[in-house]
Amino acid sequence: MNNGFWMKEFAGLPTVVVANGEVPSSELSLNILKEKKRVVCCDGALQKLLSVNIIPDVVVGDGDSMDSEELSRHGIPYHADKSEEYNDLQKALKYCMANGCEEVLLLGCGGLREDHFIANLSIMVMYSDKMRLSMLTEHGVFNVFRGSVTLSSLPGMQVSVFARDPRAKFTFKGLKYPVNNRSFNWLWEGSLNEALNDSFVVEASDDEPVVVYRALNS
Repeated sequence: MNNGFWMKEFAGLPTVVVANGEVPSSELSLNILKEKKRVVCCDGALQKLLSVNIIPDVVVGDGDSMDSEELSRHGIPYHADKSEEYNDLQKALKYCMANGCEEVLLLGCGGLREDHFIANLSIMVMYSDKMRLSMLTEHGVFNVFRGSVTLSSLPGMQVSVFARDPRAKFTFKGLKYPVNNRSFNWLWEGSLNEALNDSFVVEASDDEPVVVYRALNS
């Protein structure tokens, strides 16, 4: 893994939200958490963050999984959201929106239950029209874009593109398997590609959200 490449990628992201999935434990994840200006923690993830010596700036949730003694011991503010309509990740994102966050990195969204990960990825897409969101797992990075985008890469980096709108047409430039003005009927059709140089381009014909995945260990 090229940690220098990814630290540069995330250098301008001031806010991290940590969900209650796999504990962020890689060198990259821990370095990002240590450098961010604001770490927002879903209440179920508090013990996981403390276990890797990260103290969040605020904990958000309904209180069901909250350890009030730990909050008091470390002087961590708690933002209560008792809404039953939203899960904890959504509550954390709503907190970020209310506090002026324009760009957020999501951690701890995968690694345990696959259904939770799919739901968290869908939540990221849903909120991507309100904030610039990206998601870091222990294996890769997901970004959501609309229209055309140029992304940094390394030669040989594994890349997948997922689009939900079969009416949209896509063009890929700088990838091993080029695409020219083609629509995708199924999610897998834009997957398992490879970057050729230090950047690649994904062009879409409409403004529907597109998820781009870049593998860390490429």
